[in-house]
Order: sequence, then C-alpha cells, then structure tokens
Amino acid sequence: MECIFVNQPVNFKKISEHETPELSPGFLLWKTSILWRRTIEDVLQQFGLTHPQFVILATTGWLTKDKQNVSQKDIGDMAGIDPNTTSQIIRGLEKNGLIKREYAIDERCKYPSLTTKGKSVLTKALPEVEKKDAEFFSVLNLKSSKIVQDLKVLSLQDM
Repeated sequence: MECIFVNQPVNFKKISEHETPELSPGFLLWKTSILWRRTIEDVLQQFGLTHPQFVILATTGWLTKDKQNVSQKDIGDMAGIDPNTTSQIIRGLEKNGLIKREYAIDERCKYPSLTTKGKSVLTKALPEVEKKDAEFFSVLNLKSSKIVQDLKVLSLQDM
C-alpha cells in the first residue's frame, strides 16, 4: 500500500491577523521567555535550583524580609504559581533545608520562611540571576523603554 501525501497549505491570511509569526506579540513573548528561561536555568544549576524553586525561594525571601508571617497562598499569588504547584515546590525546598514551615494553631495554615541555608543560597543566587537578567536585557535600553512597566501591566491581568 502506497501512502500519498497531499500538501494542503494552511491559509494564514484567512485565520491569522498576523502576516508572520514574528509579528505576533504572543509568539514573540513565548520565544523570548524560552530564551530567557534557558539563560536563567543555566545560572541556577550551580545552586542546585530549578527556576520555579528559585522564584519561590526569592518570593518567600521578599515577602518575609520584615519577619512577618506569610501563607503559601501569599507566596503563590505573588509568584503567579497555582496553590498545588506552590505547595509541591515549598515541600521540595523544605526537604532540601532551604525553607521551613511553621504552623499556626490550625495545622492547615503553614507559614514558610527561609532557613539560614535558604538565605545563604538566595544571597548567592539572586545577584547571579540579576546579572544574567542584565546581560539578557542589555540589547534593550531599559531606562528609556516602557517594557518593564508594560510587563507589569500584563502580569497583573486576572483572566
């Protein structure tokens, strides 16, 4: 039996408002985020962290810097990560000795905070991540660009 393939091209003029993928903001954001994540993940390998673990570690550090109790939900909300994933990441960070969780009266209410080891890792990792961020975004003039403000607007959308 012989297979015959008929190449029927997709009529993108009919289904897309963009002439090419490079004119689609969604495609460009996807492609840029993949490239950016790859550079950050390369930096984080030396600290034994995945990108999501770093985000949760840094977010926990930011939210607890004034020694206030924050919930896992607060951390997940700020990081933009769903509650189940946040809980799994925190559990892994706790297992690695980077985060500890203290319980309130109700055991369901957990307050994560950084351990001494977690603070040490974050103190070393964050400057390296920020340095790599600066390198990655150096092709843009962030001082005259609105990109940071525009990304903030996009990040605050609740769809």
